[in-house]
Amino acid sequence: MTPYVDTYYTRTLTSETSYPVLSGRHDTSVCIVGGGLAGLTAALELARRGLSVTVLEARRIAWGASGRNGGFVSPGWAARGDQIRKRVGTDHAKMLFRLSMEGVAMVSDAIRDLGITDAHVTHGILRVSRYENGETLKAQRDEQEIEFGRQLRLLSREEVRSLLISSKYHQGLLDDASFHFHPLNYARALAGEIVRLGGSVHEDTPAVSADLVGAEKRIRTPEGEVSAASVVFAGGGYTDRVLPALRRAFLPIATYVVLSELAPELIATAIRTQSGISDGRRAGDYYRLADGKLLWGGRITTRTTDPRDIAAVIRREMVATYPQLESLKVDVAWSGLMAYARHLMPLIGPVMPGVWACTGFGGHGLNTTAIGARVVAEALAGESDRYRAFAPFGFFWNGGLFGTAAVQLTYWAYQGMDFLRERRSVRVV
Repeated sequence: MTPYVDTYYTRTLTSETSYPVLSGRHDTSVCIVGGGLAGLTAALELARRGLSVTVLEARRIAWGASGRNGGFVSPGWAARGDQIRKRVGTDHAKMLFRLSMEGVAMVSDAIRDLGITDAHVTHGILRVSRYENGETLKAQRDEQEIEFGRQLRLLSREEVRSLLISSKYHQGLLDDASFHFHPLNYARALAGEIVRLGGSVHEDTPAVSADLVGAEKRIRTPEGEVSAASVVFAGGGYTDRVLPALRRAFLPIATYVVLSELAPELIATAIRTQSGISDGRRAGDYYRLADGKLLWGGRITTRTTDPRDIAAVIRREMVATYPQLESLKVDVAWSGLMAYARHLMPLIGPVMPGVWACTGFGGHGLNTTAIGARVVAEALAGESDRYRAFAPFGFFWNGGLFGTAAVQLTYWAYQGMDFLRERRSVRVV
């Protein structure tokens, strides 16, 4: 059985259950390629509707970004609100945000209904600004309350710095309804429920080829074959080229995470809140406490292989924010690949008759994988066409090597703008 990458989540995994390699010929209503959060949620939604489902996972359940991320669950999309409004208009953008809120509720409901106590839910996500930004954050707080009924708390610079002992931070928005949790234990609980409902889940079972034309779709694996009326591709950043039209529509983007040594007293000199923290930059830092350790993530790159200095790169960010953590050692470091489309929105909908995509959730996946999977399941069950909300974003070519270069250059440009805003705030203060 393929081993998991060494992370905080694998070290605190509570279930050793494995799922068999698929062998021989199998018939099913829906074959789902990819056993991450999108694929598992789609399978669970379909199984609850009485459809037969078969999940094919090339490695282990939630092996990729689904089981290695920061664990933050909050509303929104990777694309910012103004970007979405510019493409689809205000009313459509509001509808999409409500869908993202539904995704948060789906995760919370699943944890409650399935009794996933080892998800270790902790409420509170605090988004802080690294420059003077109080008026903008106040406007965002007011809009969230008026338009969506959400209660966010605006924290002054003094309030923020009483929780986060750093001169880098200014104002913040605290969302007590959002939460952080253990995504790998959560994902594995979803897999167990799929099987309990009569679905089949297979690990170490990559899709190597597919016949997707005609009423009966066939997905071939190294040791077997699945025949299905419909196929859902949900492989995220690890999607291969079985469906070229989908693979050309996104770029795999890497992000990095470290876990510190056990040092609760030292960490408390810097961080005095159980809330998860994100700093509001385009590809900024995010971090949270984890069993007396500090889990810290950040950076994105188009480089898909692990650099040798993951720990050093992230640790520099951590110490630049909290100099008092200079002596805090890194215990383990890892990376994961996310899928990003050029428009930064998920790729949700039919690629061709009977063939669906549910991928591209990079940057904000824990709520969006849930709602994306639900709208695909609703469509396959003939219940709704809510998936059409994502049609304006489309399956556009990722640009190949030019797209990769453009993404990296854009990221560097965002870093530059963030740096200048921080410098201006320092001069003002």
